[in-house]
Parts: sequence; structure tokens; C-alpha cells
Amino acid sequence: MRILVVEDEPELNRMLKKRLTEAHYSVDACDDGSLAQDYLACAEYDAVVLDIMLPGISGLELLRRMREKGDRTPVLLLTAKDGIEDRVAGLDSGADDYLVKPFAFDELLARLRVMVRRASKSVSEVFTIADLTVDCAARTVKRGETPIELSGKEFMMLEYLIRNAGVVLSRDKISRHIWNYDYEGGSNVVDVYIRYLRKKLDDGYSPKLIHTVRGLGYVLRVQE
Repeated sequence: MRILVVEDEPELNRMLKKRLTEAHYSVDACDDGSLAQDYLACAEYDAVVLDIMLPGISGLELLRRMREKGDRTPVLLLTAKDGIEDRVAGLDSGADDYLVKPFAFDELLARLRVMVRRASKSVSEVFTIADLTVDCAARTVKRGETPIELSGKEFMMLEYLIRNAGVVLSRDKISRHIWNYDYEGGSNVVDVYIRYLRKKLDDGYSPKLIHTVRGLGYVLRVQE
């Protein structure tokens, strides 16, 4: 799951990125509304944590622009203000939830989970192929009855593969989805993470599920 954090307080920005990453989310972070707009134009996010008071473009203005463009990404607004007018303005602008600083990180995490579940409630978040089960909402992975622990990036790559099961994904597509940059021929980061996944998901199991399609990329499927 990919989260964009937009917060101009340096310590809070760093803390949110660190704690969300430790919770196995893939996190991009910036401290400016204009820069956040560029991030949103270049990548897809499962949720945005957005401060109201920002340099460049304010959080409320950025939110209005998102909704005007039809972007329904769940947004959790953060603000140091606790007046009713700010709450109303945020919700009227299209925010999904609202959190007043200071707050407990566990509360922010819980609200993010609720928002994402609510946004995707009509879409199955549990995927199965052979004996592999991936619950994208609970962020759990099993082969048969055996739980498998994955890092944040490993889970994000597996989620991308299983949501596109049977589809060959190029290194460039995987690189842009996971790391938000184009694949460079000299880089082997995609291959390295595929190797990590194979070791955890395929070694010692049958059937093998992660396959290389020479010259094209990788695919998650039961090989015929």
C-alpha cells in the first residue's frame, strides 16, 4: 500500500515516514503543496496524509484540485487548528477524515486503515492463486497455512503482481509502480526483489508461482 505524506513540519514529516514505513507501507513524503501536486500527477496512492497549512499550495486548495479532477484517493487532513470552521472546510473540500495535532500515531494508523477499507469495500482485497493467499487490507501472506513475513517493498511488489496475476509486467512497470522512477538498464533492483520474493514464496513450495518471461519481465501464475 502506497501513502503520500504532505507535512511541512520537518520532525513530524520524518516521524510519519519512518513509522509508516515500519508498519510496512511504501511512503513518499514532501513538505510543499506544489510538490505534492507533482507527486500525485506521477504516481497512484492508496491514501494521502495532508497538512492543511502548507507552503506553495495549501492543503485545502490541493484537496479541492484533486476532487475537481476526479481523484478520489482517500485523504486524511492534519492541522494544528481545532476550530469547527477548519473541520467543516476540510470535510467540505472532500477530506475523508480529520486529525488535530498533536495526535497519537496509532490513531492516525487506525484512521488510515478505516479510510482505505471504506474506499475499497466494493473491491476484493483478498487474492488467491494456487495455495498462496494475499490479504491486501490486513497485509498478510500465506502459502497453505504457513504465514510469510514480507518487508514493505516486498509486500508492495507481491501485491502488484497478484493484482495483475497472469499479466507479464515489465521491469519498467514494476520500477515505476514501486519506486516511482523509470527502470534503467544497468539497475538490478527489480531482479533483486524478485529474488527475495522467490526465496520466501517459492523455495520449498509447489507449484512455483513467480516466473521470468525472457525479454519481457515477470508474471505471477501457475505454470501450465
